[in-house]
Amino acid sequence: MSTCDVCGNQYDKTFTVHRAGQTGTFDSFECAIHAMAPRCAHCDCRIVGHGVENDGRFYCCAHCAKKSGVRGIEDRI
Repeated sequence: MSTCDVCGNQYDKTFTVHRAGQTGTFDSFECAIHAMAPRCAHCDCRIVGHGVENDGRFYCCAHCAKKSGVRGIEDRI
C-alpha cells in the first residue's frame, strides 16, 4: 500500500500525478488538487477548471484577471 502525500492515508488505490516536473502520490482527487492545482494570482483560490492565463500568471476566471489589470479576457464570447 502507498501513502498519500497530503493526508498520510495508506490506501491500496493511490495514484500518481506528474505536473511540470513535480510528482505526487494521492488517495483522492481532493488531495491532489490541494497539493498541485495552481492558485489564482488575484484571489489565491485553487484553479480546478480551465482558468485563464496571461503573461505566465494564472487566474481562476476572467473577473479576477480583469481585477488584476488584464485586458481582453472574457468568460463568454
